[in-house]
Amino acid sequence: MAIMHHLLLVVVLLIASTLHAASSVTTNSAVDATSATAYDILEQNNLPRGLLPLGVKSYVLRQGAIEVTLPGLCDFNVTLAGQQYIIRYDPTVGGLIRPGSLTQVYGARIQLAFDFLAFDQVDRVGDQISLHGGDNKFFKNKSFPVSNFAQSHKCNK
Repeated sequence: MAIMHHLLLVVVLLIASTLHAASSVTTNSAVDATSATAYDILEQNNLPRGLLPLGVKSYVLRQGAIEVTLPGLCDFNVTLAGQQYIIRYDPTVGGLIRPGSLTQVYGARIQLAFDFLAFDQVDRVGDQISLHGGDNKFFKNKSFPVSNFAQSHKCNK
């Protein structure tokens, strides 16, 4: 199972790097390339802008796939019921964006207990944002109020 996950990640990264080489900002017909930011793309798809931290350098959007470039590794804290969770993004994160969801997410992890575990899907259902761990037997789902992502977070790293 881990080999298939790594293979999928390699394929997605190869596709993403090809898209990135084609253009630093590519858009579909519903987005104005001269004014839309990666944060705008999230909001246009009913996702909160705070899913991305402050400081996005660039993004590529093509045929529903979004890839975002950050200045470097980024950790930020999200609080739920008094407990702090750390979300970590690699310098490049992305996935397939649709109204209310991101699927095939790569470059994103959440710290649970003592380890960072990848999540491969983000869904908005009403006022909740759910992070899904996919096939991970230690992490299936973690939900947060949308308000935790109303504003973009500053990276701790």
